[in-house]
Amino acid sequence: MRVEDVVTVIGIGAGGWPDLSGTARSALTGAEVLFGGPRQLDLVPQQVSARRVAWPSPLVPALPGLLEAERGQRICVLASGDPMFHGIGATLSRLIGPDRLRVLPHPSSVSLAAARLGWDLATADVVSLVTAPVAALGRILSPGRRILVLSAGAHTPEAVAGLLADRGFGSSAMTVLEQLGGPAERVVTGTAGTWVLPPGDPLNVIAVECGDGPPASWVAGLPDDAYAGDGQLTKREVRAVTLAALTPSPGALLWDVGAGSGSIGIEWMRAHPSCRAVAVESSADRAATITANATALGVPGLRVVHGRAPDALDGLPAPDTIFIGGGLTRDGVLDSCLAALRPGGRLVVNAVTVESEAAVAAGYARLGGELTRLTVQRGSPVGGFTGWRSFMPVTIWSVVPR
Repeated sequence: MRVEDVVTVIGIGAGGWPDLSGTARSALTGAEVLFGGPRQLDLVPQQVSARRVAWPSPLVPALPGLLEAERGQRICVLASGDPMFHGIGATLSRLIGPDRLRVLPHPSSVSLAAARLGWDLATADVVSLVTAPVAALGRILSPGRRILVLSAGAHTPEAVAGLLADRGFGSSAMTVLEQLGGPAERVVTGTAGTWVLPPGDPLNVIAVECGDGPPASWVAGLPDDAYAGDGQLTKREVRAVTLAALTPSPGALLWDVGAGSGSIGIEWMRAHPSCRAVAVESSADRAATITANATALGVPGLRVVHGRAPDALDGLPAPDTIFIGGGLTRDGVLDSCLAALRPGGRLVVNAVTVESEAAVAAGYARLGGELTRLTVQRGSPVGGFTGWRSFMPVTIWSVVPR
């Protein structure tokens, strides 16, 4: 491969040119075209003669055309810190392939933050709010956890403090580390519940040491009262067994059809930060409730589709797993779901009525799989005593169609 076909990505920190390695400086000196954000381009001295091109916004849709227009030139791309850690390097690798990519990393902002704080980076959680709403932080809040937050700008610390206080973690210690590694580096500290510091430098990382607060299990089966709604909810015990049958795995996409309060899709996404879900719900009020529940439980990325299956399924990305919690007896729902599954995908159905159980029995006779029937009883007051109150039995059908 010709040298001119290789794109060199160079990580640069707030310290700029003096902190770059000799290899990185040599690559920049020899470049003919230099891409980067305005702040990054300003860190490179004028002795680098490459033509400078500032990234447009939005960036990702424009990337193929920008790179193709400069093909045959010696191209360098500037990135903040480690280009392969929430950076442009990973995007370029997907776009042009790793064979055309040469990456010269700089320490990431979280590495620098951990070094300043004396934190064990391997035991800290990292959350990027550069492209995600602050509600995404809610998924991992737990007493005693250490979290490093990649900030979206000067107002992110205030937003993080507000979320921590709203979620019962107002006693959490916060440290904002600005311009790490540069001459203007600054560190400020405070407590989330009493955070009054004005916005500072937009280039910052936020370190959170969670104080006392309500723990939320990552294991399936959150308490029923964690969800708002009109009672259309897969109960906690059944939900735990259903999620076990669905077998969430990193990166997998779930369709939650007839989503009710959204509990199945929400707990699917809570299982791993890369899990994705689409909740399909015919009731507008319930669809709005699903969105609110997802935000409150730290998975604001849950996609909610207001519509009735099977028509509402048209055009959705192909799922790895499908859960049908409602609408099974409607014409075309089961067949549409089976047709949409990726090869090797799994379908799980919960049935509570005679009619839906009949549809499950017919599907089981045709496709096989596993059947489970649950009867849940909870202790409740009976006068001055305690008795057992039963919920409706639930039949769970799980199948991997061949």
